[in-house]
Amino acid sequence: MAEFTLPKNSKIVKGRTYEAEQGKRLRTFKVYRYDPDTGANPRFDSYTIDLDKTGPMVLDALIKIKNEIDPTLTFRRSCREGICGSCSMNMQGRNGLACTTAIEDLKGEVQITPLPHMEVVKDLVPDLTHVYAQFALIQPWLKTASPAPSRERLQSPEDRSKLDGLYECILCFCCSTSCPSYWWNADKFLGPAILLQAYRFIIDSRDEATGERLDQLEDPYRLYRCHTIMNCANVCPKGLNPAKAIAETKKLIAERAA
Repeated sequence: MAEFTLPKNSKIVKGRTYEAEQGKRLRTFKVYRYDPDTGANPRFDSYTIDLDKTGPMVLDALIKIKNEIDPTLTFRRSCREGICGSCSMNMQGRNGLACTTAIEDLKGEVQITPLPHMEVVKDLVPDLTHVYAQFALIQPWLKTASPAPSRERLQSPEDRSKLDGLYECILCFCCSTSCPSYWWNADKFLGPAILLQAYRFIIDSRDEATGERLDQLEDPYRLYRCHTIMNCANVCPKGLNPAKAIAETKKLIAERAA
């Protein structure tokens, strides 16, 4: 189960239990609630709804709760298709996307919390300021020194295939917030999501800043805090393997030094 941390100097207090809906297929959702503006400690509120009156995914249940039971509940969502990464959260101790996590796959009372080890803006909304600052650090765009071609920079099918398993990342940060190394060293370790993105540009044949990018990552913490625990690959909703990308980056640095 992913480790969950509370805001500083706070503890979970007894939350509110809302009146259960009537129906035959009832499920209870125990949802983390926290509003820093109130100064109150975090709590868990419980909502019991009829699954026959909602869609099949956890996000459907949350939308129903917000629309029909408790409009103060706050969470992020957008595409509902597993593409945007907005609705990433922790469900039953496992990070994932609420829009692609089926309620039927979760047993018993469904506990929902924000992504682990991140500051909480409100309820299920994590503060992504730090991870996006790390994303900007790797300069996630093609860098070239040669003159721009008249139309486009061409790439062979073989070189293009090297990007498979990398470009699909949706920056939901399920992987980084499942990584104990990132929990302990988030201020210095870039984490699986950002390192996968970094490798995506390192391996791109159209990019001409490979040496510069590797120099930037060759640091005891930025890259080498990865201990190949594999939590990242285990929870990625897109089936990607950030640990492999990190290992390939280490290999490139080692080969350059040899």
